[in-house]
Amino acid sequence: MGERITFLVGKDPATSYGGDLTLFRLMRTIAEERYDTEVICLSDQPHDDEPDVIRVPKAPLRLPSLVAHSLARRRSLVHVRFDVDGMRDAIEQSSADRFVAMHCHVAEPYLRSRRARPAEELLINNEVFDSSVWPYMYGFAGRFEARRVRRDERRVVEAARSLGGYSRDEMDQALAAGFNAHWLPLTLPPASPVDVASTPARLVLLGNRSWRPNAEAAETMLRLWPRIADGVPDAELWLVGQKPKRPMVDLPPGVADLGAVDDIGAVFAQCRAMAAPVGFGGGVRVKLLESAARGLPVVALPGAVGALESAIGMTPAADEDDFVNRCRAFLLDPSLSAHEGERLHERNSRRWSERVGQDAVLAWLGA
Repeated sequence: MGERITFLVGKDPATSYGGDLTLFRLMRTIAEERYDTEVICLSDQPHDDEPDVIRVPKAPLRLPSLVAHSLARRRSLVHVRFDVDGMRDAIEQSSADRFVAMHCHVAEPYLRSRRARPAEELLINNEVFDSSVWPYMYGFAGRFEARRVRRDERRVVEAARSLGGYSRDEMDQALAAGFNAHWLPLTLPPASPVDVASTPARLVLLGNRSWRPNAEAAETMLRLWPRIADGVPDAELWLVGQKPKRPMVDLPPGVADLGAVDDIGAVFAQCRAMAAPVGFGGGVRVKLLESAARGLPVVALPGAVGALESAIGMTPAADEDDFVNRCRAFLLDPSLSAHEGERLHERNSRRWSERVGQDAVLAWLGA
């Protein structure tokens, strides 16, 4: 029997969705090329019918109790929230040779367990640092809490063997701070390409709009849509992904809100390009990786692209005017869209076949 890696996950992969879980599933698949794997996760609906997945009940959020524990332990809210006794117990019973915590805060039960040995068994995979998200999401209170989150993140990373992440800038900063940090340039495996040339003049904006950056991107897109659609026959925009708590009303002509869908591939197959006017990003931009894997062109602002510009040649628009002009160009010229889609698909396929991301992950897991 080979080495065994246990992934520590703060959500149930069977019932939760999002870019972080897409990348977790891919990382586990890559890890299984060399290791036996299991998962210990928190779950709102724990059950035991899946081999190598240990589900630990996740208690409902009770804010007064959480704040009290946070103050008593001098830890940030998010790190206290995920420091669950049941997860610690499952870690202590595990036969794993190594543990990979998916996010810094999920490492807390390991550090409180009898398995904890500094720099021996623990690796941290961080899609994005919570301390960079809190100020953006929660204003003044978020800026205050971010300082406590940053302190907890540093403590956790200092105790780990290695840190891996999808943001090249964040990993460079961690290296400069003296941590053993590795950029993991993952892309998605290529899928059947979209026949872009035959699609209608339709753009898609994809993202869970309960997440503030995605909600703001949708608002930006609706503000720019009259300029984008002006003079474009039958121009359409599809909003796809979980709707916000306050549904959008009075959508402009040509705009439809599809909400969450079961088959994103079927949606992509009916669109000319993806629009991503995201002002704030972090980690890996999975929606853009999904688009590249299927050969669907992308028009994005810089906050959406990140390291993908160097990874798969996805160059962002310079500003909103450039964004509008690129969207219009794709809607008006199917051949231009098809050429860009083919370029993205070929670049992504070549990178996958050369195992750039896969080998980076395996090297990090064995570091």
